[in-house]
Amino acid sequence: MLRDNPTFDRIRRKIFKYRSYTPIPILIVAVGFQEATATSLIVGFAIAVLGELIRMTGVAYAGSFTRTVNPDKCDVLIVNGHFGIVRNPLYVGNIIIYLGIGLMSNAFFPYFLIAAFFYFIIQYTLIVSMEEDHLLSKHGDKFQRYLNSVNRWLPKFKVYSDPEIEKATYNFKRGFKSEIRTIQALLAVALIITILYWI
Repeated sequence: MLRDNPTFDRIRRKIFKYRSYTPIPILIVAVGFQEATATSLIVGFAIAVLGELIRMTGVAYAGSFTRTVNPDKCDVLIVNGHFGIVRNPLYVGNIIIYLGIGLMSNAFFPYFLIAAFFYFIIQYTLIVSMEEDHLLSKHGDKFQRYLNSVNRWLPKFKVYSDPEIEKATYNFKRGFKSEIRTIQALLAVALIITILYWI
């Protein structure tokens, strides 16, 4: 089985460790080849902000451990909030953010958006498979029930509940503090694309 292959596991761990840097090629293309319009700037930015709100709300439940580069530290089982309708709200938020930036830039539309979407889906599928293996070994039946009930990427709009799993506490301040760097990066890229459009 591929998941039991040591080489495959090393690849997943490397991608996880450097996941903060893997969007750089996407951002370079978005900025370097932008063909923005007023409409693409407004609509794209609104979509990117939506993605960041999804991320920030998820982090408000999950906490700052989501920033770790060590996958073995991702052992907290959170099933409420956004995690109760989709298993990976932070990665879903990331994909929406980068699609929003791609739309703002309007570079090579729509091919760049399609390529970026599959780029992130492949990357996050590898990361998530590793995280799920780890959580399954850590939490056993509790996590298996969660896997069976909540989709990996597409929300079910039926909030999952398990009385055996302690609910995570929502903390907006914690989520906002953890997301400051992401918000700054998003605003910086959006500003650069907007300036290039005006120039």
